[in-house]
Amino acid sequence: MNPKVILITGVSSGFGLAMAQRLYSDGYIVYGTVRRDCKQIDGVHYLHADVRNSDEVKKAVDSVLAAEGRIDVLINNAGMGIGGPVEFTPEEDITLQMDTNFMGQVRFAKAVLPQMRSNRCGTIICFSSIGGRLGLPFQGFYSASKFAVEGFCEALQIEVAKFGINVILVEPGDFATGFTQARKKSDFSEAGKIYPNLEQSVQSFENDETSGLTPQFLAAKISKIVSRRHPKFRYVIATFVQKLSIPLKSILSGRCYAKVIGMFYKV
Repeated sequence: MNPKVILITGVSSGFGLAMAQRLYSDGYIVYGTVRRDCKQIDGVHYLHADVRNSDEVKKAVDSVLAAEGRIDVLINNAGMGIGGPVEFTPEEDITLQMDTNFMGQVRFAKAVLPQMRSNRCGTIICFSSIGGRLGLPFQGFYSASKFAVEGFCEALQIEVAKFGINVILVEPGDFATGFTQARKKSDFSEAGKIYPNLEQSVQSFENDETSGLTPQFLAAKISKIVSRRHPKFRYVIATFVQKLSIPLKSILSGRCYAKVIGMFYKV
């Protein structure tokens, strides 16, 4: 049997880099997109594409199809984060957040669907977050982008199941990657006067991230998902405590749950 052809968005660092390394070492044919030149992994095929640019997305997908004839697995990984209170987040940052994390995944999914539908098989893995299941204070628009991914995938799985296409949601918790350092933050000078615990709260969740699980841990999980014939729709990849936050939401009242999350994030 020929090895699966896998296209991963955003492989220059973090999850994308770890997944590209792991999946290539597992014997898959791996293509990865990057926005700028970076150190490359031997054996991985690199494509320049910004998920915010529809023409570049189509060109990347067409390049893989021209070379391999198919894409068996799309891993929608590329993303970014912004931090700060909702009130003080500039509209251009909100647009950037939604265009990258949500519309970027939509663009790539739409680009691969015609070929997968024609072949009546394929897998689309979309990266959400635990923040796509609960609203994170001072990361409201990051959560909003991931909530959008959740709804999109829930609808998409119903639409394409009859074509033999699997749609999978991956919900990571805190991981030690470059995502923390790359987070775009609002100007805290004015916001800090209104929200005196802002700096403490941001420092708290960033400490959780930098001391979190390794991207290699997630890559190993993704490798197992890719190899499964009948994967689940949703995978939470996080510590036990972080996983617990999801069912807790359905047990507690909305206000009580909000208080718990507020205390956890030192709001």
